[in-house]
Amino acid sequence: MNIKKLAGVVLVAGASVALMAGCGGGSSSSGGSSSSKNEIVFWNPFVGEDGDNMKAMIDAYNKTNPDFKVKNVSLKESDMYTKIPTVVNSGKNIPDLNIVHAERIKQYKDNDMLETYDDVLADYPEIKADNYVPEAWNLGEIDGVRYSVPLDIHSWGVYYNKELVDKYLPTALDDNIITFDEVEEIGKKSEADGIRGMGITWAKPNLLSLYAQEGGKLTEDGTTPTLDNDAMKKAVQLYADLYKEKVTTRDGEDPAQLFLSGKMVLYPEGIWMRNQVKEAKFDWGLTNSPQLTDDLSKAVNWASSHQFVMFKNKDRSEEKTKGIMEFLEWVRTNSLEWAKAGQNPATLDLLDNSEYTDMEQSVFINSPEEQATLTIFDYKYNGYVAEYLDAHALDVTFGKMTVDDFTAGLQKEVADKVAKDNSGK
Repeated sequence: MNIKKLAGVVLVAGASVALMAGCGGGSSSSGGSSSSKNEIVFWNPFVGEDGDNMKAMIDAYNKTNPDFKVKNVSLKESDMYTKIPTVVNSGKNIPDLNIVHAERIKQYKDNDMLETYDDVLADYPEIKADNYVPEAWNLGEIDGVRYSVPLDIHSWGVYYNKELVDKYLPTALDDNIITFDEVEEIGKKSEADGIRGMGITWAKPNLLSLYAQEGGKLTEDGTTPTLDNDAMKKAVQLYADLYKEKVTTRDGEDPAQLFLSGKMVLYPEGIWMRNQVKEAKFDWGLTNSPQLTDDLSKAVNWASSHQFVMFKNKDRSEEKTKGIMEFLEWVRTNSLEWAKAGQNPATLDLLDNSEYTDMEQSVFINSPEEQATLTIFDYKYNGYVAEYLDAHALDVTFGKMTVDDFTAGLQKEVADKVAKDNSGK
């Protein structure tokens, strides 16, 4: 697949309205891509509230008077991903530094669009695996070559109303895991009081987490999808059953509003929704995504990661590359502002900061066992899976489509798109 063809590929890493509001759902907050001699042009998809946090970080860095100051260019996510192959192909106005979602790195690498970090990391010995969350760090290395450095690892979990959990199943969170059996028990008890047990939210992270728990893999060979199987059918059927049993919110209801108004017990959502949830007038907590078992070693929490990459650019000097590395090293030890956006920075430096460890989302980072639950679905064609799930998964949940039709359609659509992409090679 050439770079021009890549411009037409939609690989949506954050397809929900909630996620888009956090990292790419609005309009551009600043423009321009031309780079001056002593300036690092930095493209990122942070135009929601988290964009303010990123701007604050960059302002703080620039006040340290570095040799190369950072110019923040926040773009709507879909616009940014459309622009990237266009500018790289043209060789003009290529950003010096870019944030992309981890799921895109394999495709950018295969299309020969990325510079590597291998030659420059030797001068920055603290930018290493030991200092980052493993899942976020490992995604940046392909075939022994490093193509990215992680900013964060943002994941999916369950916000819960503490009072309602205590009322309907007080032992549910003794182990910081809520199982699907416990979800069902809570929902059946709360339904009698007109309280929804659990919200039906973004299908992709909910289903992929459960699919992996069932032993499913998106691909076995890195290319061919493996989606029409028992693991996917079980995952989809489970959510359809919960809906049928009235454990969950109903078609057309707004889970966010029900949770914030105290009318729902469990709210599966991303950690980036913390700024919204903290407005609730009741005590709430955040825990792992619903699991099939209470064994933490088998838990799966869907995750993604914003990663720093450098697209190939013949005009990027060695001095500017060094300036970029100075910025990344500063970010490694100055990421508290990013945590305030509801994110989990990938740097482990923050584990010594009580202000961070008091934040609810740090539950996913505060131990190696919890870190191991974070799973980035880095299938090269993950975006095609996401497109189908976003378009059809709720139809199965709400009884408008059969499970067999769903999984067969998922397999066919993804396989057809993958074949089309590879036909031009």
